[in-house]
Amino acid sequence: MAVKLHRCPATWAKMSRHPCWRVQQALDEMGVEYEIVKAPWPLRSRRTAVIEGTGQRAVPAIELEDGTWYREDSAEMARAIRAGRLGSSA
Repeated sequence: MAVKLHRCPATWAKMSRHPCWRVQQALDEMGVEYEIVKAPWPLRSRRTAVIEGTGQRAVPAIELEDGTWYREDSAEMARAIRAGRLGSSA
């Protein structure tokens, strides 16, 4: 089973400053298998899985295979992924 990348539904937005793309690109570069879960937009209150998992409404968020969640600023998430720290208390 792959990790789940909870991200905004704008999967076409592939700009380096877009938070969701920044994290998705890092996952791609590191060869991490993931499933995209498009979070509801614009009503962030409907992001129930993300809210339950992270206590926040913001995406991107990563749901790991063991059921734990990882959510930080997207730049920090990308750094952690590229450093190989995803899943090890990133």
